[in-house]
Amino acid sequence: MTLPAHADVVVIGTGAGGAPLLARLAQAGLKVVALEAGVRHPPAGVATDEVAQAGLFWMDERLSAGEDPIAFGRNNSGKGVGGSTLHYTAYTPRAQPDDLRLFSEFGQGVDWPLEFADLERYYRQIEPFLGVSGPADYPWGPHGTDRYRHPPLPPNGAAELMARGCAVLGLRTSPAANAALSRPQEQEGYGLRPACTNRGFCQAGCSTGAKASLDVTYLALAEKYGAQIQGGSYVTGFRRQGDRLTGVEYQCGGEAQFVSAGAVVLSAGAIETPRMLLLHGLANSSGQVGRHFMAHTGVQVWGQFEEEVRPNKGIPGALISEDTHRIEGLVGGYLLQSIGVMPVTYAGQYVRGTGTWGQALHDHMQGYNHVAGINILGECLPYQHNYLELSDELDGRGFPKPRIHFTFGDNERRMTEHAETLMRRVWEAAGARNIWAFPRAAHTIGTARMGRDPATSVVDPYGRTHDLHNLWISDNSTFPSALSANPALTIMALSLRTAERMLEQAATGAL
Repeated sequence: MTLPAHADVVVIGTGAGGAPLLARLAQAGLKVVALEAGVRHPPAGVATDEVAQAGLFWMDERLSAGEDPIAFGRNNSGKGVGGSTLHYTAYTPRAQPDDLRLFSEFGQGVDWPLEFADLERYYRQIEPFLGVSGPADYPWGPHGTDRYRHPPLPPNGAAELMARGCAVLGLRTSPAANAALSRPQEQEGYGLRPACTNRGFCQAGCSTGAKASLDVTYLALAEKYGAQIQGGSYVTGFRRQGDRLTGVEYQCGGEAQFVSAGAVVLSAGAIETPRMLLLHGLANSSGQVGRHFMAHTGVQVWGQFEEEVRPNKGIPGALISEDTHRIEGLVGGYLLQSIGVMPVTYAGQYVRGTGTWGQALHDHMQGYNHVAGINILGECLPYQHNYLELSDELDGRGFPKPRIHFTFGDNERRMTEHAETLMRRVWEAAGARNIWAFPRAAHTIGTARMGRDPATSVVDPYGRTHDLHNLWISDNSTFPSALSANPALTIMALSLRTAERMLEQAATGAL
């Protein structure tokens, strides 16, 4: 593909932050180009294989520091046309209104510089477009009977057991919202997407297109309206004139390339976005680029059951409970969900979580089909001591590797303890034996905070950087707080909000 010499907007990254924006701008008639470091992974070419899935992850080395160093690579990254949505499990709960008001509610953290209604209007656009499957009546937070276009996906084995254990303890549960089809849906720009076959290999990509990864949804729509997406393109620099960027330098096919731009949108995620800003000295007059890195508390609890569970089958996150959305004595709370797992992934976690090797590991894995897991996704406060910096160590391209310092605070440690205790009780009530826990963190969040004050934030409430008139950020780096919900749906909502703001600016010649 030959890109034009100039684009109205150049978008860097094609995941949850870049794809919806790209589609909306293209629909409005703007000439838009997307640069993606990874390549295309067409659904028909996706192998149901855990080894083959390695190509979906950003495996460039990231350095971890702190008392709770974050695992990167397979855990918290995406690389390909569609970004991390290629391997996300499609779990798409909404944030709750009070998630945006941590400081007002608890006197800690910060409030978001927008209202829940500013997100909800986009949630209502995104869910039917993606084909989210979910309950007709959701027990927690704002809801309505028109919330989801498709009925819930069938519960996996872990969901059935979690429902049983939660019922004994008096915890409410509900089928979870998942961006995977429980019945076929025609997708503009792509064609007919079939219903999910419940094979459960969502984290290895979806070979049918039933899962709403961005390649078969917003990116297909964007290309229908003329957007050009260049895979295998690694951004190496920016050209600038005064308070505006004039274009983007990148490597593609071993050659240096350049595209001039009326505006640039960074949608590379909470690691690569601040890394690029720091590398090129952009948008950091506040000194906040790379600051307040967050990762959800995500402890998992596993057990073995007499019943055959087959944990690789079905949508991984089939059941949810938000009865723990607020915990007395803690700031924020967490959601509880059932999880599925593929065998190689589970074996690796069991080794790291229990230190089991050799014949004992082999014996345990003989019972894989009787394993079930549940986990949480919990709030993480934005601390000063958690941040990203550029290291002195260079990567293969000659750029400094990012080093991420991360240590859970007392609030997150007590939340993890509360959740592990509760999940062990749920599993005991459901009849589990050989229960064990796997502490972990999930998602990368923060590092380019949105806010109204240029002295304490990187972008304004619509995603435009305070320092550069035509540089915007649209990804989870702009989150002021972590939210006790998976970030994908909210990233997409903010992406559409940013796109609409950009179109307003374009209409007045101010983009």
